[in-house]
Parts: sequence; C-alpha cells; structure tokens
Amino acid sequence: MADHPYLDPKRYPPAGEVVVYRTGWCSFCRRLEQQLVAEGIGATLVDIERDPDAEAFVKQVNHGDAVVPTVLYPDGSVETNPSIKQVQARLG
Repeated sequence: MADHPYLDPKRYPPAGEVVVYRTGWCSFCRRLEQQLVAEGIGATLVDIERDPDAEAFVKQVNHGDAVVPTVLYPDGSVETNPSIKQVQARLG
C-alpha cells in the first residue's frame, strides 16, 4: 500500500480509542457511533464527504471503494464495517 498521510503514526488514535471514517447519511456509521458511545469507547468522527484526504484514505484501504464506516485503530490497522464486538476485541 502506498504511503498516505492518514497512515502516519502521529495521526493514529490514542490507546482505547478509534477514528471512524463515515458519511452523514450512512446508517451503519450511525449505528456503530451509537454503540461506541454506549460502550464508552472514544471515537473521532471524520466525514469523508467533507475531507477529500480522508476519502482518498478510505478508498486506498478499501481497494478503490469509499466504504464506510472504516475504522482506524491505535496500532494503525484498519477495519471496514466492523461490529462493536470486533472493535472491542481489537482494542482488547
């Protein structure tokens, strides 16, 4: 995968938190966001329709598709459309 500014470790979320790349109209995004709040997991929300760099990042990690939600973890790994249980497991 080519380098992208969003894969710079300085941009990774702190331990125990995630970055959720989303759109305002995505019901899967809203559901995950509500579940993160309910579970007390901190999340930075990035709307890819308002941030072209974020959209490019999401497309890069999803083989050219702007699939949301895409979640960035503190270790720099990403996951597309994870369940809350998958997020919790990854945050350990």
